[in-house]
Amino acid sequence: MEGDPDLQFLLKGGDLLKVLSPSWKKTRFLRLQDDCKTMWRESKKTFKSCQTFPVADIQEVRMGRQSEGLKKNAEEQAECRCFSIVFKGRRKNLDLIASSEEESKQWIKSLQKLVSNVNNLNRMQTTEHWIFSCLRKADKNKDDKLSPSEVKSFLRLINIEMDDDYADMLFKKCDKSNSGYLDGEEIAHLYDLLTNREEIDVIYGEYAKTTGFMSADNLVGFLMKEQREKATLADAQKIIEKYEPDEQAKEKKLLSKDGFLMYLHNVEAMILNPEHSEVYQDMQQPLNHYFISSSHNTYLTEDQLKGPSSTEGYVRALLKGCRCVELDCWDGSDNEPVIYHGYTLTSKILFKDAIKAIKENAFKTSDYPVILSLENHCSLEQQVVMAQHMSSILGSALVTSPLGDNMPTNFPSPEELKGKFLIKGKRLQKLEATFANKAADADSVDVTEEEESNDESAEEDARESKKLKLAKELSDMVIYCKSVHFHSFKDARKTLSFYEMSSFKEGRAVKLADESANDYIRHNVEKLSRVYPAGSRTNSSNYDPVPLWNAGCQIVALNFQTGCKEMDVNQGRFVVNGNCGYVLKPSYMRDRSTEFDPITLTRGEWLKHKILHIMIISAQQLPKVNKKKSSIVDPLVRVQIFGVPADVAEKETSPVDNNGFNPAWNENFQFDVYVPDLALVRFVIEDYDSTSDNEFVGQYTLPFNSLKMGYRHVPLLNKNGDLLPSAGLFIHAMVLDEE
Repeated sequence: MEGDPDLQFLLKGGDLLKVLSPSWKKTRFLRLQDDCKTMWRESKKTFKSCQTFPVADIQEVRMGRQSEGLKKNAEEQAECRCFSIVFKGRRKNLDLIASSEEESKQWIKSLQKLVSNVNNLNRMQTTEHWIFSCLRKADKNKDDKLSPSEVKSFLRLINIEMDDDYADMLFKKCDKSNSGYLDGEEIAHLYDLLTNREEIDVIYGEYAKTTGFMSADNLVGFLMKEQREKATLADAQKIIEKYEPDEQAKEKKLLSKDGFLMYLHNVEAMILNPEHSEVYQDMQQPLNHYFISSSHNTYLTEDQLKGPSSTEGYVRALLKGCRCVELDCWDGSDNEPVIYHGYTLTSKILFKDAIKAIKENAFKTSDYPVILSLENHCSLEQQVVMAQHMSSILGSALVTSPLGDNMPTNFPSPEELKGKFLIKGKRLQKLEATFANKAADADSVDVTEEEESNDESAEEDARESKKLKLAKELSDMVIYCKSVHFHSFKDARKTLSFYEMSSFKEGRAVKLADESANDYIRHNVEKLSRVYPAGSRTNSSNYDPVPLWNAGCQIVALNFQTGCKEMDVNQGRFVVNGNCGYVLKPSYMRDRSTEFDPITLTRGEWLKHKILHIMIISAQQLPKVNKKKSSIVDPLVRVQIFGVPADVAEKETSPVDNNGFNPAWNENFQFDVYVPDLALVRFVIEDYDSTSDNEFVGQYTLPFNSLKMGYRHVPLLNKNGDLLPSAGLFIHAMVLDEE
């Protein structure tokens, strides 16, 4: 972007109004710092305060009064001057107003271009970007030279702790001019020494048999022998054409070491099978034959007792591929229903604002259907208002009658429901009655409180009647997801229609999965099941979703706002199939007469014993956990397998002292995996501490069947599930059939 007018605009910066409330609007000066990766914001007070944030932390830039804050706090006439910077993770939006429409458009265009460029840097470019910004930061007096103390400062910034003797030795090695400082070529030499990857040298050397380079033939050998890929000479030539930076080598159809490393850093060569990054599964199966990415109390952004409710909760969950969101509905003032966690101090949002946010963001990440799980505590009057809002806002995208002309006998497929919304809630009568012209009277029917406690506040709410009056307008919108009470698997088989589904609190669901797994699986072949966290999880913690997936439960709802191992595993389950929020269950979990039981593991098509060999080789550019200048990471790697009980395992490397920049382990692990279809592999890096719990650095989780063999880079995600731009893990993976 050098010389780009939009970049120049950001580097110059300008004044904007920051908006926090209708009365709190204050001028802030915003500009891009010289490193082109950090935004600087300062107040106009006498005692200036300033803040910075990385461009890589920006999720998107939204034009107009789209954010919850601007809708509430900015005047309608300022619409064309408003924009919001939306951050990844749980950081609050930065709501801003420019002095004119033209200036607002310039900010939006320039920021969007910058964010797009930063996001499109390949991993090597991102690493270089980061290292050079650390070099600039270490050069305290800005003379483009590095003194010995500045070199030590630089090493600490990039997460390397060296004893003084070794740092002095490194300095002298680079100080060819004996001037007592490094500049120009000497700094480049320091960079080369630090970024040299010995393990890459060894692998490259094995196959670079053509005058010190890799020919297309050599590359085919590497791809077939090491990476276990079917590769032709044409494939190898395409790789050279795409990744070789040296034009002379490219002309000779040769791959240099730099080109080889660039190829290994590319997404297609990483641990996740690139074919699984797109929608690759059969999407024509009935809806209940899929695991569905699902959120609990989606409106909450913190805890369950006093935290804020926000439409941003829906936006963030949907953008992460979530396909089932929850709306906890209560009577509000002025006949407007509100959403909040009943009988707590959580704040309230308007029902209609939540529906608008859902409509605007539902199909940005995935085209497949979104289920709105209603927890309805409203009066008849406000239920009618809820129905009106959903009808007017969602329009024809809302499913209000079965697909086809006749009474359905099974669920439609995700493919048939593309771009559609389904309502999950209570219904006055069976769906069959509408085809028999037995429509219930409008609002005179009492409905027994059926669900075990889909009304999750019911246990706390002794005052609530066991009868619920239900408005016909709202009832009629429930087609494929009618909430009913669960008595037993036998009763469900005998009395329930396919579209009648139950919600299970985690405790009961886990007990059923443990004691009656095969019955649960068969139940879920025909019906949908939703599982939700216990009410005691007031801090929004999560339960382990894996045993519930093993029992065939489709809608395993988690608190998306909480970064934790369970959410990492959930993200790993749904990272495949184009991150569309639907993952097809194995065939033996879609068969009414299946004998599969994840606990007893009798013989059957599910038993495909594999042996997974993992070598943890090295890591690169791990972030500091503790932001203190002197704090350096002591990293260790933990490899975990999740799946049926027989497959659950965990092994870890020894820690590497004081090196987060380029630690090396070269440690081998072996795992037995009996049901690969349900297994997930998680790589976690932690900062070792002998006196207290290790601190989380980064992780990556993926399905076992989506893991690529050979030498692979593993991207790392932070605790919010967002990519750590320059960090990575380097491993060797091999999957063998048990003989």
